[in-house]
Amino acid sequence: MLEDALKTQLKGYLERAVRPIHIVASVDDGEKSRELLALLADIGEASDRITIDTAGTDARKPSFALTSPGHDFDVRFAGLPMGHEFTSLVLALLQVGGHPSKAAKDTIEQVVALDGDYSFETYYSLSCQNCPDVVQALNLAAVLNPRIRHTAIDGALFQAEVEAREIMSVPTVFLNGQKFDQGRMTLEQIVAKLDTGAAKREAAKIAAKKPFDVLVIGGGPAGAAAAIYAARKGIRTGVASERFGGQVLDTMAIENFISVKETEGPKMAAALEQHVREYDVDIMDLQRATQLVPSGDEGLIEIQLENGASLKSKTVVLSTGARWRQMGVPGEDQYRNKGVAYCPHCDGPLFKGKRVAVIGGGNSGVEAAIDLAGIVAHVTLIEFDAQLRADEVLQRKLRSLPNVRIVTSAQTTEVLGDGAKVNALVYRDRVGGDSHRVELEGVFVQIGLLPNTEWLKGVVALSPRGEIIVDDRGQTSVPGVFAAGDATTVPYKQIVIAMGQGATAALSAFDHLIRVPVVETAEAEAA
Repeated sequence: MLEDALKTQLKGYLERAVRPIHIVASVDDGEKSRELLALLADIGEASDRITIDTAGTDARKPSFALTSPGHDFDVRFAGLPMGHEFTSLVLALLQVGGHPSKAAKDTIEQVVALDGDYSFETYYSLSCQNCPDVVQALNLAAVLNPRIRHTAIDGALFQAEVEAREIMSVPTVFLNGQKFDQGRMTLEQIVAKLDTGAAKREAAKIAAKKPFDVLVIGGGPAGAAAAIYAARKGIRTGVASERFGGQVLDTMAIENFISVKETEGPKMAAALEQHVREYDVDIMDLQRATQLVPSGDEGLIEIQLENGASLKSKTVVLSTGARWRQMGVPGEDQYRNKGVAYCPHCDGPLFKGKRVAVIGGGNSGVEAAIDLAGIVAHVTLIEFDAQLRADEVLQRKLRSLPNVRIVTSAQTTEVLGDGAKVNALVYRDRVGGDSHRVELEGVFVQIGLLPNTEWLKGVVALSPRGEIIVDDRGQTSVPGVFAAGDATTVPYKQIVIAMGQGATAALSAFDHLIRVPVVETAEAEAA
């Protein structure tokens, strides 16, 4: 099942296990069960600490449970965790085998202290780059706390369950039989939802922090670069972000980052965070900024957060990035994650054999249509303009596919459904004016990005597109406030450009600090 090189790597990893690992497989006579048995045989050969029992009685077949004698673990995989999920399997084996997690100590303590019985089920797809974060977080929670159980389920393999539970987006998590959440989640986010007092404690901790010299808002490539450049100056640096990694976490293949031939978004995001943590940077994740208050008499800029706390700093670097742009038509919000999706890599496998539409004829839209054409029954690509805007090489590939229809000069006007899921889409012919209905089960929106700057309106100068207006030094209209990345007016929204902007903004912030007279605060005078 596994290639020789991967077997060698696996053997090296499993040497870190310090206690026995018992695998209980539930299989039938099907092809996938035979593949699972071959995979488990390779795993068993990789370590003498592993024993395998094929007499499992789980209703889901093929599936397997991981446990260890004397320990009450309940970690299960339904399907073959290959692709992106192979890493999740390796980590689960190590953690069940006693290898310690690298999760933050306070997060681990929160998980251990959770009081309740939690049975989680996560539906994933093997092509989803966001799913492993959720699977790995809940696997770890199940190892840390015996009252937590977790089963990771390959949605493409267990299609009947997906249909019955009306799952149209991955990752989708159920808790004790009820839908818990959808989309990428970290262990910290999951714990915050379970531990209702966590947000209040975190807000109090943040409110007690001393002012920063440079405070970065946003943890994407621009924010990470800004934090590193600021910290290297030896000044007090902080990062407040909704999710460290930002939009990169939702990116599949990255092939144009100079010096790195190819990587994936989540891997790059992890590397960014690891690099930032090498420095003395205060990272405050899961924090949404809601208001910027320019410096007052104390010479400090205030950033108010959604949880009620606020942070103060002598300078601020805004790197809030962007999010998927929505169509803004009736039915889009109602059927989000019920047929309306924004990540073809993640959710495409759930639409196997079905009919879908892709909205947008740029590179991202055409790439999505090409990928989906290999999975679904039919793709209708709808472009507002009179012609596609994607690179010619992509257009040629798209036009060669027999199950793709291209519609140009078309404006999507409505997404229709039966109340539970999408069943059609309506578009208007911009030339003739007629409306057309397309019967389908999924709509993938790929029409660009929208800057995350609504909270800055009326305080920082924004362009008509909502981008933060900056000069060549990253300076905004507010003294001491700089900006970088996809949220700014700098053209070409690329990772490498965002990193350069982040470095520029941090250096400009440092230059600002050394040129602005120090304002003596009451606290300083008292000292």
